[in-house]
Amino acid sequence: MTTDDLGGMGPLVARLGRAGQRLRHADRDRPWVLDTAVVVLVFLMFCLPDLLHGVHGDGDGPRRFRLAFTQLPTPGMLALQAGLVLPLLWRRRAPAAAFGAVTAVFVVQWSLGAVLRADVALFVALYSLALHGRLRQLSWACAVVAGALGLVAARVSAAVPVWDALFFLLSTATAALALGLMIRIRRAQLAGLRERAARLEIERDQRGRLAVAAERARVAREMHDIVGHNLSVIITLADAGAYATAAAPERGKEALHLIGDTGRQALGELRRVLGVLREADGPRGEPELSPQPGLTDIDALCEGVRAAGLEVVYRTAGDVDALDSGVQLTVYRIVQEALTNTLKHAGAGARANLAIVVEDARLTITVQDSGPTAPAERPGTADEEGHGLVGMRERAALYGGHVSAGPAGAGWTVRAALDLAPQGGAR
Repeated sequence: MTTDDLGGMGPLVARLGRAGQRLRHADRDRPWVLDTAVVVLVFLMFCLPDLLHGVHGDGDGPRRFRLAFTQLPTPGMLALQAGLVLPLLWRRRAPAAAFGAVTAVFVVQWSLGAVLRADVALFVALYSLALHGRLRQLSWACAVVAGALGLVAARVSAAVPVWDALFFLLSTATAALALGLMIRIRRAQLAGLRERAARLEIERDQRGRLAVAAERARVAREMHDIVGHNLSVIITLADAGAYATAAAPERGKEALHLIGDTGRQALGELRRVLGVLREADGPRGEPELSPQPGLTDIDALCEGVRAAGLEVVYRTAGDVDALDSGVQLTVYRIVQEALTNTLKHAGAGARANLAIVVEDARLTITVQDSGPTAPAERPGTADEEGHGLVGMRERAALYGGHVSAGPAGAGWTVRAALDLAPQGGAR
């Protein structure tokens, strides 16, 4: 067979597969049709010839073989054939009962010394028991079959040696039993594969839902950082501009310009964050993307906070430029949230010292302010911590770090530590 011949069998195999699937669906809906078809087929192939031509045909076979058995009248033959074949109708629904009924008629028939081609029903019943019955029933079923076939071998000993007859009969019974067990094991394997595929599909859906939830949490953190920081700056600038309008109109005008710049910056960042959530509808539907903020953007962040009235002293130590983009984004968001809280609670006129230090495989962020001019509640002093401090801790936890916040003299100090060493389970 050539490669072309094998390739040409593809459509045939596919059609046979589809036909088998349709037959399985039809059998699942109407199981009695297949059971009836099996009974009709056994009757046509093994019962009808005996009724038309007799058990031994028209004088065929050795004379001693024909004389060793009882010639049954037609009603008796029909009764025994019905007892052998009809129980096959419930061979799948009640395999043990069908096997018992067939075996009982089989033993009665051979006790009478009659031989029928319909005896093949015993092997069909044994096959059905191995396929559909309980496995613990096979032990006694095999013993019963061995005893019944021993009776057959004794009856035909006049024409065939006992051991030859036993070998042939037991081989046929073993083949029926092995075929039933093989198909049973194959079906169990297929059922296990289908169950595993369904379980994997459920796990895939669960992973998808977890990924969606994680992405929503990430977007929520990004929006909280963006909106919270820029709104704090805008509110502070608006308050300062309101006070400066009467005394120094130019300072009020400058505050309005700064408010506009801050609002446009916030709008641009929100568009960047939310744009990735939209499906692209062609060239015009694609979101405008820009790099995530990093350490180089902290200078601009500090300038915006200084414009709102908070004095910020910023310094770095160590090889901060070698940090990857993920760490830089985490550092930027932690610094942004800490300065936002300082601006919100310490207010304009306060001083904040920002330090980012990289030492070996550890990065430390420290934001310490001089405190407000008037008493004010800080994050962590209430019964529940604010979302900002929770978000900072979640970001730090991604790199095996932690965040602590608390009073330090008249002011407040936020410290964050990140572990830059590769995780042991990472690959």
